[in-house]
Amino acid sequence: MGSTSAQHNGGLGRRDVIKRSAAIGLITVPTMSFLASCASSDSGSDNKVEKGEKSAKNPLGVNATAPLDFVLFDGGFGTEYATDAVKQYEKAFPEAKVTFTPTQKIQSQLQPRFNGGTPPDLIDNSGAEQMDMGVLVGKKQLADLTPLLDAPSYDDPAKKVRDTLRPGVVEMGQFDGDPVWIMYYAYTVYGVWYSQTALDKLDAEYPEDWDAMLALCEKAKKKGIAGWTYAGKYPYYIPFSLYPFIGKIGGREVLDAIDNLEPNAWKNPAVKSAFEAYYELFKKGYILQGTPGLDHIQSQTAWTEGKALFIPNGSWVENEAAKTTPADFQMKVAAPSGLDSSDKLPFGTIWASGGEPFIVPSKAKNPDGGMEQLRIMLSEASSKNFTTKVKSLTSFNGGTDGLTLSTALQSGVDALAKAGDNVLNPRLQDWYAALQKEKIGVGVLGEMMAGRMTPAEAMNKAQEYADAAAKDSSIKHYKHQ
Repeated sequence: MGSTSAQHNGGLGRRDVIKRSAAIGLITVPTMSFLASCASSDSGSDNKVEKGEKSAKNPLGVNATAPLDFVLFDGGFGTEYATDAVKQYEKAFPEAKVTFTPTQKIQSQLQPRFNGGTPPDLIDNSGAEQMDMGVLVGKKQLADLTPLLDAPSYDDPAKKVRDTLRPGVVEMGQFDGDPVWIMYYAYTVYGVWYSQTALDKLDAEYPEDWDAMLALCEKAKKKGIAGWTYAGKYPYYIPFSLYPFIGKIGGREVLDAIDNLEPNAWKNPAVKSAFEAYYELFKKGYILQGTPGLDHIQSQTAWTEGKALFIPNGSWVENEAAKTTPADFQMKVAAPSGLDSSDKLPFGTIWASGGEPFIVPSKAKNPDGGMEQLRIMLSEASSKNFTTKVKSLTSFNGGTDGLTLSTALQSGVDALAKAGDNVLNPRLQDWYAALQKEKIGVGVLGEMMAGRMTPAEAMNKAQEYADAAAKDSSIKHYKHQ
C-alpha cells in the first residue's frame, strides 16, 4: 500500500499497502497487460554503467559520474522527503546528474519502460497504479537488494544497513528464499484510528473487547454519532483492523494459512467470529450512513468532522487528513478490540509493517546508484526528516529521539511498544494484490459490510476466491517459510 494510496499501500498500498485511491478498473486491466508484457520483455539493453571504486564513503562502488533515474510516487507523503535525500546524493556525487520524477501514474508511465528494457534505477512503487509485486518478483524484474542490506549503514560503519531496520522489514521484502526484492521505507502502524477528544466527550475509554466496543457504539449512536466509517469504495482498507482482529482471536497461524491459500483457511472459527462481529456493526446501525459510497478521503473527512468514532486505516492518515483535522482532535491509533477472554493473543496485538515499497529494477542501468540513494534515505538524519515532515515512522529503527511527536505518531510508537512480539504482518496484499483488493476487499468485505452478504456467505466466497488463486498456474505462489 503506498501513501495516499488507497494506499493507498497501498500500496497495499500501501501505503500502498495499498493505496488507496483509484477505481478498480485502473488496477485490474493495466495490471494484466503489465504482467503479460513483463513476461516476455527481453528487449532493450542490459548495459550497466561501469562500477566505481569501493571505499569507506562509497561501499557499494557507485559510479560517481553515472546518471541516476529516480521515480517517486507522489501521494500522501509528498515529495519533499525524497528531494531532500536526492540533495544528499548529489552532494556525495556532484558529477552525477539525477533525474527525479514524481508521479501518481506509476504503472502507466513505467510499463513502456519496463517493456523496453529501460526502467529507472529506483522506483517508489506505490499508489493506486502500483505494479504487482508478486508478478515483478516472479518475472525476475527486480534486483536483489542484499548488497544494500549488507553494506555499512550510513551513520555507523560498524553496523550493516540490515541491522538498523525495524523488525520484519527485511522479511517483507522476501518472497521465496533469501533474496530481498523490496525495501519498504515507511513503517506503517495499521489499526483502529480515533479521536481522544471524541472519546473524552463521551466519557469513554478505548474498548478492549467486543462487548465494550458495541456498548460504546450504542452510546455514540444515542448522541447522533456513528461508531464506524471506512473507505466504502475501497473496502480493502477494512483488513487493516479486521486481519489483526482475526489473528488476535485465533493466533497468527490463522493469518498464515490465509496467506498460504490453504484449503478452508477462510472457514476457520476465528474468521467466523471476526466476520460476525463486524457484521454486527452493520446490523445494529453503528456504521455511518452512506459509508459504502465514500472513498478514502471522504470517509476520513467524515471521521475528522466527528461523524464517526472509529476508522480502520494506516499511519499515513495523519498526513493525508491534515487539512480537515481540527487542532484539538488528538488523533490516535489502537490495536483492534479483542473478541473476549478466549482470544489466543493479548490485547495490543497489532498489524505493523513496512510501507512505501522501493524497488531497483533488474535492468536498471545504475542499480548501485539506486541502492546508494536508499542507503542515504535509511540514515538517521533522513529518517528524522521524513518523520518530521510527514508524521510517519520509517523502517529505520529509531529516528524519533529528540523529536516532539504528535498524538497520532506517539500513539503509534506506544502501540508498537505495547504489542511487543505480538506484531502481525499478513502478506496477502503483497503476494496476491488482485485477490486481496478486488476479490476479498471489494467482492467479499465490501459486500458484507454493506449488508449485501452474510458472514457465512462471505466466508464461502472468500474461500472460493482463494481456491481459484491457488489453482491458477499463471501466477507465482508464495508460502510462509
